[in-house]
Amino acid sequence: MHGFLFYILWGCLSISKKTLINEEIKANEVRVVGSDGKQLGVLRTEQALRLANEESLDLVEIAPEAQPPVCKIMDYGKYRFEKEKREKEIKKKQQIVELKELQLKCRIDTHDFETKMKHAHRFLTQGDKVKVLVKFYGREMAHTERGIALLERFADGCGELCVVEKTPLLDGRNMIMILAPKKTNITSKGNDKNGQDENT
Repeated sequence: MHGFLFYILWGCLSISKKTLINEEIKANEVRVVGSDGKQLGVLRTEQALRLANEESLDLVEIAPEAQPPVCKIMDYGKYRFEKEKREKEIKKKQQIVELKELQLKCRIDTHDFETKMKHAHRFLTQGDKVKVLVKFYGREMAHTERGIALLERFADGCGELCVVEKTPLLDGRNMIMILAPKKTNITSKGNDKNGQDENT
C-alpha cells in the first residue's frame, strides 16, 4: 500500500509533456485513481478510458514504472495550464543574483563617494551583491589603512541594506570588500537600464 501511494505522489510530481494520456496508453491493464482521489483498483485500459470519458476527463499515466502502470482520471489540459502558471509565478519571483563592481579611488571626493553609494543602494535593493574595490596608486600603497577606513565608511553608508560578506582584503594593489543584500530589503529589478557596473 505504501509503495502504491509513493507511485501516486511521485507520478503527480513528474508529469511532463511526454506523459501518456488516453489512447496513448499501451498497457492492457492499469491501476486507476479516480478524479476524487479514490482507488478504483486494477482495470482493463479500455474500461478505465470509458470511466474517464463518462466524466469528460482524461486518463493520465502518472507512474509508468509501476506494475501495472498507475493512471489517474483528471482534466489534463487544466492540470497542465495550472502547472505552467505556477512555474511562471515561481520563475518570476526568483532573483538572479549578480555581482556588481564599484571602484573607488583612495582619494575620492565627497560627490563621487555619494554617487557610488547611490549605485550600491540600487544594486543591493535589486538583490545583487556589490564588490567594492579601492585602487592604490604609487605611494598610496604605504597607507593601505586609508583603504580599510574608506571601505568601512562605505559599508556603514549602506546601513540596513546589506551585510558585509567579505571584509576588506588586500589583493595586489587593490583592496576588495563584498556586500550582500538583506533579503528583507530586496525589490523587483524590473527593466532597470542602469543596472550596469559603475566603475571609475
